[in-house]
Amino acid sequence: MPFREINSKMVEATVVPGQKMYSQRGAMLAYRGEVSFTPNIQGGQGGVMSMIGRRVANEATPLMTVEGNGTVMFGHGGHHIQVINLAGDTLYVEADRLLAFDGTLQQGTMFMGSQGGVMGMVRGQVTGQGLFTTTLKGHGAVAVMAHGGVIELPIAPGREVHVDPQAYVAHHGDVRNKLSTALGWREMVGRGSGEAFQLELSGSGAVYVQASEEKL
Repeated sequence: MPFREINSKMVEATVVPGQKMYSQRGAMLAYRGEVSFTPNIQGGQGGVMSMIGRRVANEATPLMTVEGNGTVMFGHGGHHIQVINLAGDTLYVEADRLLAFDGTLQQGTMFMGSQGGVMGMVRGQVTGQGLFTTTLKGHGAVAVMAHGGVIELPIAPGREVHVDPQAYVAHHGDVRNKLSTALGWREMVGRGSGEAFQLELSGSGAVYVQASEEKL
């Protein structure tokens, strides 16, 4: 279910009979046609275990099931919206950044430590993001929220990308993350806090970076 970008802070989705989509509660701005919105306690595909995983991970962001025949406009908090199209791969994103996504995508929860080892756990503590991250897998579209705009940076073998962890939004593909200290990095640009870290992403895929260090 593709999204049409109305502007940088609003998207429109076409809802057709027999197909579901999910959105963050309160994200509907307007709609046309016969469309229903139902609170969803399971949060998409993945079943009860996926729901339990998100609750344990504090990832239980309230969702709505959207069904019917019409068009729906989404936006939330004036945040910038980035549409990401998946072609069978997996998107890793914080649950509170999800605006809306195709119901065909399988939703789950991943413990960041399982991908980035101890450094993955450190990342969660440093950035204030959860140790668990929501995953969306399959073919479909996802609309995520960010501050100030988003840029997509490709990741390729031998061409890793270093990101300020607080500017990280999401990533997809066969990517590994590693957090390393970078003493003096922020101090050089006047944002020193005594602790500076870089999130290194390597492999094959892409990372989405926002133009801000603010959380949603």
